Parts: sequence; structure tokens; C-alpha cells
Amino acid sequence: MLKPWPALPYNAWSATCDTLHAHTQVLGKLAARLAPPEPQLQHAALRLSARGWETLPLPAPDGSGALVVALDLRSHEAVVEHSDGRTHRVPLAPDRPVGAVTREVLSNVADLGGPVEIDPTPQETPWSTPLDEDDEHATYDPSHVATYFAAATQAALVLSELRAPYRGRSTPVNAWWGSFDLAVSLFSGRAIDPPSRDFIVRNSGNAQQIEIGWWPGDARYPDAAFYGYAFPPPEGFDQAKLTPASARWNTAMGEYLLDWEDVRVETEPKRAALDFGRSVIRHACAVCDWDEALAASTEGVPPPVT
Repeated sequence: MLKPWPALPYNAWSATCDTLHAHTQVLGKLAARLAPPEPQLQHAALRLSARGWETLPLPAPDGSGALVVALDLRSHEAVVEHSDGRTHRVPLAPDRPVGAVTREVLSNVADLGGPVEIDPTPQETPWSTPLDEDDEHATYDPSHVATYFAAATQAALVLSELRAPYRGRSTPVNAWWGSFDLAVSLFSGRAIDPPSRDFIVRNSGNAQQIEIGWWPGDARYPDAAFYGYAFPPPEGFDQAKLTPASARWNTAMGEYLLDWEDVRVETEPKRAALDFGRSVIRHACAVCDWDEALAASTEGVPPPVT
């Protein structure tokens, strides 16, 4: 029997959400520092695996092999693993501050693969305390984390299925530690001039793309939701009528949204989420004048496997 998708009211777990978000920043900073640079900052992206958030294999600073750093959301530990089998674990315990976890993770990285320096300033967060000094974010409720992980897993499976048939360049399902969301990007193959010289924008916003994603809510929008947008958005992009009917344009966010609560109460939540993503992609391909063959491939024409 299929399990119902879990409720995820942001206000009930916001303190734990912020702490978990801060922990993911440490992983992201390590990926950004150690991985070979890729277009659209793909080297800095994390992945959602069957155990939680984790980096791809990263070059050990001392040249001894590869490191993977993970947040195991089942055992509630930060894990540093070397390709030779050595492993260190750091508990993510209730009331253990981000600063203490950060310092221990960095110490373990140095022990297994050599010292590495990161910029500890958090990115895209409403707080600015350096990660290794952060004693404010210390709330970690394992039951709330488990519920989040169950919801995030369902969302990641939807995003993976959405991108699967696309025959142009696309990203895997990225776990972004700055905005604390999951997202997949589809690219048309056309370059654009970034609208800003901001580091993130000039590196990630230099290609025409469609993004579909999911986040667990934040202070700006305190509801978990799927979202979708085109970049750069043409005039009239906000005029689509999407499916399901509960999907809508949010002017403040500049995105189409489908609230998690509206999805999970559907008879078939996965189908509703897929319908939303496909209708955003279909609309974006049309109004952004994408190649017809690329647009058709998002609908599985021709099929990806014959």
C-alpha cells in the first residue's frame, strides 16, 4: 500500500529547518571549494540520496583520494568518508549548535584528506553569523527531520521523472544549499547575458533555462511548495493556466507555485505534481520559443528508450 505524502507545516518545524539548512551550507562550501568548477555552478550542488544530503566525491586536499561529506538524515549524523574506507561521524543531536558541528566536520575532513579553508559566511540566508561561530541555530528535532526527508524524497522522485525524457542539456536533481531547495534545470542551448554581476547570477544566469523545483518553506513563503519558472521570463509568462487548478502565479516570488498541501491531498499526489511540472515546461517552451524538437522531448516524443 502506498503511504500518504506527509504534512510539512513550516511553522511547526522552522527552527529545525533553519538548523538543517545551516548544516547543508557546510557541505556546499566544501563542494564549492574542492570540486572542479562547472557551468552554472553545478560543481557546488549537492544531491539528495537515500540517506540524506551529500556531496559527490570530492578531491581530497592532500591528493590521497576522494572524500564524500553527507548529512545522514536516518542516523542523524554528519559523515565524512574517505575513498580508502576511513569514516568519521558527527552527531546531529538536539540542542547541538551549528558552530560545534561545523568545526568538527572541518576537523574530520582535515584528518582524513588534509586541511581545507572555506568561507564560513552563510549564503542566501537571513542570518549572517559565520557557520563555525553559529551558536544560535541549535534546534534539531529528529522527528521533524524525518518528516522533511520523507517529503523531500517524494519531491525528488517527481523532479527526476520530469527531466528524464528531455533530449537537451539538463541537470540532475540538485540539492541547493543556498536556497535550501531541490531543483532540475532544462537548457535550450542558447546563451544569454547575465542580468547582474553578482557572483551567483553571472555564473548561473548565463543560459536560457526552465527550472522546476521544490522547497520546504521559509520565512518569505511559509509553505512547502513545488515551483516553476523560465529564465529570462518573456513578457506574458505569468498568464498561463496550469494544471492542477490549484497551481498559480505568485508575483512576489516571480514563480508558478503549487503548494505541497494541495498536492498531498490529491488522490494521486505524484500525478498532480507531474502535471504541474509538465504544464510549466510546456508553457515555458511555447512562450520562450524553444526548439520544437526539444519541447516535444519533454513530453516523451520520441520516447527516451525504445
